[in-house]
Amino acid sequence: MAVPLMDPRAQYEPYVGELEQIAADVIRSGQFILGPHVKAFEAEAAAYLGVKHAIGVANGTDAITIALRALGVQPGDEVICPAYTFFATPETISSVGAVPVFADVDPDTNNLDVESVRARITGKTKAIVLVHLFGQVADMPALLALAAEHDLKVIEDSAQAWGAEQDGTKAGAFGDASTFSFFPTKNLPAFGDGGLIATNSDEVNELVRMLRFHGSKDKKVFELVGYNSRLDDLQAAILRRNLQEVDGWNAHRRQVAAWYEEAGLGDLVELPPVGEGNVPIWHLYVVRTDHREALVEACRERGVGATVYYGEPHHTQPVYDSLGYAPGDLPVTERLCATGVALPMFATMTRDQVTEVVEAVRAGVPAGVR
Repeated sequence: MAVPLMDPRAQYEPYVGELEQIAADVIRSGQFILGPHVKAFEAEAAAYLGVKHAIGVANGTDAITIALRALGVQPGDEVICPAYTFFATPETISSVGAVPVFADVDPDTNNLDVESVRARITGKTKAIVLVHLFGQVADMPALLALAAEHDLKVIEDSAQAWGAEQDGTKAGAFGDASTFSFFPTKNLPAFGDGGLIATNSDEVNELVRMLRFHGSKDKKVFELVGYNSRLDDLQAAILRRNLQEVDGWNAHRRQVAAWYEEAGLGDLVELPPVGEGNVPIWHLYVVRTDHREALVEACRERGVGATVYYGEPHHTQPVYDSLGYAPGDLPVTERLCATGVALPMFATMTRDQVTEVVEAVRAGVPAGVR
């Protein structure tokens, strides 16, 4: 059978009629921008995450940009981040005029390596943007302690981690600010773009709310040069309904990961490890193999979705040539980029589909080869 990499539509089938009614109600209300559903979703999201404030914005990229601004990152500041992530992470740092400083990652979590971060702190370092990659929380106790030691701000790029936990605390509830994306393939999806910034700081909350609306509190007095970045009421209404389902969807993803292990996938490839104290939500299920091309080709021939996340580390991307990095500077990152491949993972995946994926992988990577 064909098995897609993701299947977001299938998870809505049980209540698609309800979603259609929600959309119709918003259309009839005539309130589309920063309306009642946005306000309600912000309150519900803050309660879910266990934070004081949650502010809806237009997308996850804007969320990081605005969070950087609200935390005082200025042109010329240095901000440490991973090179193994989606491009939006370093892109937003550059977009506010700061300099992304790339650190290596921990092979046990795919997330920032604390000692690599420590080695890159200078007098110009202002903040750390860490990523909870693929739905697994970074080493927060160590990273927060390091940040406190050097008086650095911490932003959690939680775009792939809605509902993930570490020692009972949700991703997004650790740092000075955290950011989320509600892109339609995310674990908590909208039906278009959407984003969120979460914080426990009253000051950051006020600045974010101004920055998302042209730097104004009242549409009349403009105190900052801001952005037009607002979560639509239609998307907020859909997110409110999907928020009721997300824990169940995440639990099923963990079940799929367990089925992969039971089916012997670990005999063929390196399975994604789980960090200490973590409850992952497996936004992506990325395995590692030195035989990636053969694996992807075997999956393609059998109609099984398999693709590379992420194949080119950002410290060697052409846009950052001027920063002076070279191949070999971040060895763990480079190995992950050369060996990682995402296999199907979605909230309605069946055990039979898991078996089909494992057999496709077996055709490309014989047992014991990895």
